[in-house]
Amino acid sequence: MNRLSAELIQAVWEHGRVMPEADGTVWRQDSCGAWMRREHFGREDSDFGWKIEAIVPGPASDPENLRPFNWRNGYDVANRRPRCRVAPDLRRCVVRFTHQ
Repeated sequence: MNRLSAELIQAVWEHGRVMPEADGTVWRQDSCGAWMRREHFGREDSDFGWKIEAIVPGPASDPENLRPFNWRNGYDVANRRPRCRVAPDLRRCVVRFTHQ
């Protein structure tokens, strides 16, 4: 994907799952349940880094075609399902939430 606008990144972030135990402006889960931290977009050196994946063929500029995924997870467009390599670890994330 080419350089993404801040507006598109935010629109895709909004597709992440908000969890009641976490501030949705900072923390979300991807379709696999893996945690993502908003400010870690594009980071592969963070357990909570995330990227943008297309979920259907179509324009990469349309947020309806895109979803946020933890950088280790992804989406298989051909089979129409997430590729989950990382799942949630609530104990670890709760510690992170309380010790920001």
